[in-house]
Amino acid sequence: MSLKLKEIYDTAVEMGIEKDIRGKETLEEQMEDAKEKFEELEGEDKEVFDEQRLENPFHDSRLLYGDPETEVKRVLVGINIDTGEVLLADRLSEHGKDVDAIIGHHPRGVGLASLYEVMDLQKDMLEEYGVPINIAEGLVNKRMKEIERKLKGANFNQSLDSAKLLDIPMMCIHTPTDNLVDSYLSDEFEGKDFNKVKDVIEHLNDIPEYHEARKFKGGPYVMVGNEDNRAGEVIVEMTGGTAGNKESYEKLADAGVGTIIGMHMSEEHRKKAEEHHINFVIAGHMASDSLGMNLFLDEIEKEGVEVLPCSGFIRHSRN
Repeated sequence: MSLKLKEIYDTAVEMGIEKDIRGKETLEEQMEDAKEKFEELEGEDKEVFDEQRLENPFHDSRLLYGDPETEVKRVLVGINIDTGEVLLADRLSEHGKDVDAIIGHHPRGVGLASLYEVMDLQKDMLEEYGVPINIAEGLVNKRMKEIERKLKGANFNQSLDSAKLLDIPMMCIHTPTDNLVDSYLSDEFEGKDFNKVKDVIEHLNDIPEYHEARKFKGGPYVMVGNEDNRAGEVIVEMTGGTAGNKESYEKLADAGVGTIIGMHMSEEHRKKAEEHHINFVIAGHMASDSLGMNLFLDEIEKEGVEVLPCSGFIRHSRN
């Protein structure tokens, strides 16, 4: 059994759309807008247009290299795919474990160059948690510009160039699987009454990826506040490209949020959350990314595709 490369990619996109807070209709409208724009272009502008935008609303997730019709029986999957992982795929094939494609989580190539664009969904997340949409838009738009400027000098294609030289198909799946983990954890915590922050931690620890991460000190812990604080309203913040505007914590506190569960946190963000008395639980970066990837990979595993984990990816099958 196997799947075509394009079938794997399409599965991730479809699953991401299904769990996106903005709704399928909104994302379909975005793709229609992209099609209209593409049809209006001519010459070189049309030549350089990223045509994957016509079928995929997640600009940080791309089929980066390879014939879409390639039959895939085994994939090498990692959270970060750099040149070392590409060489690993080649070596595994030399040793009899043929790797038909590489799947990374964090964006590479044009996916990394476009990372700031997916942050738009943070506006809807903030509104969902009680922040007025006009304030949410102002906060997120400012942060998107910061990330755009930060990315301008990045070496987007380093690992992709290696994959091309070794002729190994490669894709990155970012926001779709972040949507999956965000939705999964939101369902886990919605409607449950957590008295203290330590109760939130204990609930996370029961999830296999977080339990496994504890073995290498990568499991859940309290970054802001302490375990004996009352949890208050608990929300999950696991998608949206990258960290949002640090000024958002004030608005979330005003909206009644008591505890946030996230993947990671900068020192600047930590100080702002502390200033506004929000408890912040770090669920774990590799564990959270792994959970999202696992929910996607389980679907292709059902079709007979073997998954080889590497680069921080904690594989746990729910099949």
